[in-house]
Amino acid sequence: MRDIHSFARPDEIVVKHLALDLQVDFDAHRLSGSATLQIENRSGGRELVLDTNGLSVSRVTLDSGAAATFALGEEQRYLGRPLAIAVEPQTRSVTIHYASSPDAAAVQWLAPEQTAGGRQPFLFTQSQAILARTWVPCQDSPGVRMTYEATIRVPRGLLAVMSAENPTETSTDGVYHFRMPQPIPSYLLALAVGDLGFRSLGRNSGVYAEKPVVEKAAWELADTQRMIDAAEELYGPYRWGQYDILVLPPSFPFGGMENPRLTFATPTILAGDRSLVSLVAHELAHSWSGNLVTNATWNDFWLNEGFTVYFERRIMEAVFGRPYSEMLARLGMQDLEHSVEELGPESRDTHLLLDLTGRDPDEAANKLAYEKGYFLLRLIEETVGRAAFDAFLRDYFDRHAFQSMTTEELVAEMRGRLLSKHAGAEDRVRLDAWVHGPGIPSNVPRVKSDAFEKVEEQVKAFERGTAASRLQTTGWSTHEWIHFLRGLPKSLTVGQMRQLDDAFHFSASGNSEILHEWLMQSIQHEYEPAYDALEQFLLAQGRRKFLKPLYEKLAESEAGRSRASGIYAKARPTYHSVSRGTIDNILKWTP
Repeated sequence: MRDIHSFARPDEIVVKHLALDLQVDFDAHRLSGSATLQIENRSGGRELVLDTNGLSVSRVTLDSGAAATFALGEEQRYLGRPLAIAVEPQTRSVTIHYASSPDAAAVQWLAPEQTAGGRQPFLFTQSQAILARTWVPCQDSPGVRMTYEATIRVPRGLLAVMSAENPTETSTDGVYHFRMPQPIPSYLLALAVGDLGFRSLGRNSGVYAEKPVVEKAAWELADTQRMIDAAEELYGPYRWGQYDILVLPPSFPFGGMENPRLTFATPTILAGDRSLVSLVAHELAHSWSGNLVTNATWNDFWLNEGFTVYFERRIMEAVFGRPYSEMLARLGMQDLEHSVEELGPESRDTHLLLDLTGRDPDEAANKLAYEKGYFLLRLIEETVGRAAFDAFLRDYFDRHAFQSMTTEELVAEMRGRLLSKHAGAEDRVRLDAWVHGPGIPSNVPRVKSDAFEKVEEQVKAFERGTAASRLQTTGWSTHEWIHFLRGLPKSLTVGQMRQLDDAFHFSASGNSEILHEWLMQSIQHEYEPAYDALEQFLLAQGRRKFLKPLYEKLAESEAGRSRASGIYAKARPTYHSVSRGTIDNILKWTP
């Protein structure tokens, strides 16, 4: 099927393998060199169409080096420009000589002062959803899979890593060679270059990070191998060889990115107590749901994320117990309810199957796809039984390994291979209401957490006048603190906020999740003693999950908008383009 977010016509001619040869130029902020595409001409066509955005193409050659005629089409918002290359029916390879733009949206170039080490520059890419085309000419659709290899040339002394088979030590000449033998969609192309170190975490897992951070990262992520083992027990072998994590500098816009063999992760997970490692479980789960079986288009985004959240919580349950995973599910329900309230209960964007015609697919990146998808799968599990659902999922991953899947195909399989085998299951689940209907269906599963009930008792005690210092909070996890902060009454006074801060030192918290919830409360209740911490938080990291709600909350008042604009003027140059686009829209910012 054609992808509305791609110019490519893979039903006619499809790319099967990519060979990159790129020079990394930190001074010019450019990637330059060549991309050789091995193609399969399915139709005898005479025109290969690729996606590009901001690329400067100098020449194109075919097979043995003969020059090819090519043309860049008109630019379209979000999509960039199609690159049309004249080929013959017998053409097997096309080589594009090109350079990326210094402001390529996928690529962030960090000066040494923006890194933990402070001595060397840093580069990382973020290709999802349709940003691969800003640094590689390709068929930039999740429905097209290719193997790849790469030669990357970087300044001596720096280490280059990719979503491929990776080195663990710095080369003497700055030249690195990579190979990805499993076929992947373009949004999983990834590159990072910096002063990196590596530590092993187990038989097939490890962590990369800037050298001043790598020991801390290795300690924090020590349970990674246990998570891999638990995942394989659930849904079959890990098929990518090595599973490594790269902890990036703070400007990375997401919590994590599931690049195969090398998950990119935010440094905000380094809380010092291993309390935020569910993010690793999530990105690891993508090795099955997303990387192995992929949404065919971005309208089907929930197939990647809903399945992954379900799998993530099953991993966390296996490693840390059911009470722990149920806390995560309760927080997920809160996020889902907030998303539906924000979008509107009848909004078309609250359907699982999206319609992103004419829109940037990055707009789909909210909690709806993640959490509504999770609760649908949990409902199915509770309806047919865990054993039957696990058997279905394991078979699903096996049969569709290294393939793409549409929502329609998945729903047909669920009906034919699972629900039809259990009397009354179709009526109890009501698939259409979840997939094609708005809001949260009435048959959503209920989550019970004894730990959170105890937290709610302490919230009520505080409301009744119990001093914050006398609340029973010993041994609380990050998740319990988040639930506590979210549950505080809307009528809090500044005096009560000060009392909480004095007792628990929220404004000075080194835990990004807890600090974020506290800062949201501080904006809401105009608690000025936290405003310095707010500014430092917005200046120090670029994770969009935190930035977006904080800027939105500030923008609700004239004084808050003024404060937000002043902070953003300083912070904007350090944010990735993904985060800049979101905050520009909130503040109506004109660069």
